[in-house]
Amino acid sequence: MESAVNKARSLAHEVSHRHREEKDIFEDDAPAHDTMHYVKIKTGHKGPHEFDNLMYVQEIAGEHTGPIWCTKFSGCGRLLATAGQDHMLRVWVLKQAFNYFLDIRTKCNADIKVSPTPSQESLVSQHSGQSGEDPGSLDPTDDGSAPFMPKPFCVYTGHSADMLDISWSKNYFLLTSSMDKTVRLWHISRKECLCIFQHMDFVTAIAFHPKDDRYFISGALDGKIRLWSIPDKRVVLWNEVECQPNLITAANFCQNGKYTVVGTYDGRCMFYETDQLKYYTQILVKSTRGKNAKGQKITGIEPLPGEDKILITSNDSRIRLYDLRDLNLSCKYKGYSNTSSQIRAGFSHEGKYIVAGSENQCIYIWKTHHDCSKFPSARRDRNEYWEGVKGMYHSSLASALV
Repeated sequence: MESAVNKARSLAHEVSHRHREEKDIFEDDAPAHDTMHYVKIKTGHKGPHEFDNLMYVQEIAGEHTGPIWCTKFSGCGRLLATAGQDHMLRVWVLKQAFNYFLDIRTKCNADIKVSPTPSQESLVSQHSGQSGEDPGSLDPTDDGSAPFMPKPFCVYTGHSADMLDISWSKNYFLLTSSMDKTVRLWHISRKECLCIFQHMDFVTAIAFHPKDDRYFISGALDGKIRLWSIPDKRVVLWNEVECQPNLITAANFCQNGKYTVVGTYDGRCMFYETDQLKYYTQILVKSTRGKNAKGQKITGIEPLPGEDKILITSNDSRIRLYDLRDLNLSCKYKGYSNTSSQIRAGFSHEGKYIVAGSENQCIYIWKTHHDCSKFPSARRDRNEYWEGVKGMYHSSLASALV
């Protein structure tokens, strides 16, 4: 028990201290930084391929210090939040949406006379707002192909330890969780942290309620799942995972908030009825035989948009799609490497594709529902037909790609 707890408590440092000798399956050299290049794609099948024309267009670098543990796009896809070992939250904006979000900030701040305990805010936002410059002109090396602004739209400080998870609301609020045992609330229009929610241990997972973002859930290494009311700044419901070790490593909502799903260190996914946070059922995520027959740490939980299915990522280098109507396994996705990192797979916006980072420097893409007619020998419940690209300039890709 003690060894399991110690291992779980170091989950945010596992990748940075590992020195792998695994052969890179992508042998091409990385392209130069200042030009657009087609990216070499490797695949787990002979074709047809869908990402032959994938291009490298931008690298966001020079801001974070140390590993980035979590990344999250806003629901609209125009903002990207990143956080990790340097304790800082950064929000990046698409160039075409820069003025829109700058207007939101300006209008909101016009109603605020006092801004207590301000955090750091990016110079590019202040500079552009004052001078009226074209945001694209702030980067002289940009030939127009880079989608994001070269500097973060917001930079927030406040956490005192590694940040482990991020969640967006529909109205551009952000939640961040940390090894400092807190969850913090932010908004892109404000410079300061809006609220701090204290916990008893590392907070590994957070998620806004999909129907009512006045509420959110948090999961921590103390084994407790909590439903918080933001207006009341308090826990309204909680429950404790009944397994040993009872370490929560992932959490999310499914079926539009009807159920809360918790992933644990020993490979269980436990479902709770959200309205009372009452235990409902569970899935033991593992293979029926072989080296993966023992449950491994759950690292990600994502509902499939528009369907009663849920995607679960675990430390046995497998991604599994379960049908919530009968809790049966719909499909297992293989090909990537995830044995000790906090990698979590995610869906493309419409749910057509599954994307995940990997411990072998690569990004993998699967079709959520692969066409078995194109692969006569394929099983419907197995998908090894991936396409992938090397993550350039990095020794590993352990963060979420969502």
